[in-house]
Amino acid sequence: MKDEPTRRQNLNRRYMKLEVWQLGVDLFELVFKETRGVADFKLRSQITDAAQSVSANIAEGYGRRTLPEYLQFLYTAKGSLGECLTRTVGLRRVDLLTAGQLEAIDVLHYEVENKLLALIRSLEAKRADDSWDATLPPAHHPPSS
Repeated sequence: MKDEPTRRQNLNRRYMKLEVWQLGVDLFELVFKETRGVADFKLRSQITDAAQSVSANIAEGYGRRTLPEYLQFLYTAKGSLGECLTRTVGLRRVDLLTAGQLEAIDVLHYEVENKLLALIRSLEAKRADDSWDATLPPAHHPPSS
């Protein structure tokens, strides 16, 4: 990711530190830029929505704070990745994307996909051994002057 998305951080915003979320945002940016030339508004909207849905679902699942809900949203993000790649391949087949554009998207998509699968595997292991802790730590307040 090029820049910090925001300088304000708290427990609920820690998903922004996840490399898979950062790469998901990068994927949206790349898809958005590479599909600028697609004149069909509906097609362009569908592929950019699918790409944006990846990082959005990671964030929403993280904010739920329960493991089953988090995993559900991660699996939804995985589905959005499939939709994004399918639409990318389709746009290439009808010559609305070049082979180079498809390759650029596919390289980043593959990286996001593998990071997401690793996160899901890790969380599924926590579910299996019951090591997930959904409690919120106490709020940290800086000392007053």
